[in-house]
Amino acid sequence: MIATVTFNPCLDKHIAVNGLKLNETNRWTSLRQDAGGKGIDVSRAIHIMGSETMAYGFIGGHEGRTLEIMLAENGVPFSLTPIRAETRTCFIIADTRTHQQTRINAPGPHITRKELDIFFRHLWQISPKPQLLVAAGSIPPGCPDDIYYRLTLEAKSFGIRTVLDSASRWMKKGIKAKPYLIKPNVQEAEELLDTSLADEEAIIKAALSLVEMGVDIVAISRGQDGIIAANSETIVKAVPPPVRVKSTVGAGDSAVAGLSLKLAAGEPLSRACQLAVAMGTAAVLTPGTELCRLADVEKLLPLIRIEEMPVGQRLRASHSARS
Repeated sequence: MIATVTFNPCLDKHIAVNGLKLNETNRWTSLRQDAGGKGIDVSRAIHIMGSETMAYGFIGGHEGRTLEIMLAENGVPFSLTPIRAETRTCFIIADTRTHQQTRINAPGPHITRKELDIFFRHLWQISPKPQLLVAAGSIPPGCPDDIYYRLTLEAKSFGIRTVLDSASRWMKKGIKAKPYLIKPNVQEAEELLDTSLADEEAIIKAALSLVEMGVDIVAISRGQDGIIAANSETIVKAVPPPVRVKSTVGAGDSAVAGLSLKLAAGEPLSRACQLAVAMGTAAVLTPGTELCRLADVEKLLPLIRIEEMPVGQRLRASHSARS
């Protein structure tokens, strides 16, 4: 079983308009809403793939109750801690004429110290113990900036490996606890290392640098170019076929789900990256806030191009190039 933590869940509302006009009245052509937040999206994607999951997080108010109902209707197991404040709503405005998307995210509700303590007591009662705990997304007001650091350390004390996927401002502190896996995108990796990653060689070097900091696996997502991942032994590049993008919402979360599913099952990094890129690519084929579909994932899997190189071979090649 793979558990997820979403400190800042949201109700995602996807609004489609045909030609967005600023400073004018616009009329939407369709509206879709889904339970959201990065960790919750990971649980949704895992459930779509037919595997076991449990979503943890905070929930409050009318919007929170709507989110719970949507998870229940979709059969996604959850165990959410109630709070006094209202769960946030995020808006995705999609212009069907220009194929551009604008996301408007709320900061989230204020979490009290008491609510945070209740959450952690509840979380560590988890049974059975998950193979992986995926913690993802932004941190709401009231939660300390080092909460991913605390979560990772406490998970280790229970023998639970963690996966972190968040903006660099929170990830920087989280990686000091040496999580099992992190999945930054290129921009986030640049911010983590305070350097420019202009090409594949730079991205590979960045992934290995983060591994040297104590992270077991680093997977750097590159959008339509797939993923470059590394551990202490192997470098993997996984590239999807070209596809027509309908929406990028949830693609990264679907990729995290794919990585987690294979790694939790003890499969090689190459297989994990293959499924991650297939699930992430399948997610962009669906409109709005809908995630990947199982049938699309199955069609895409054999089309993912995998390149693998032992770290030692890469280091020898790099040394020869400098000589």
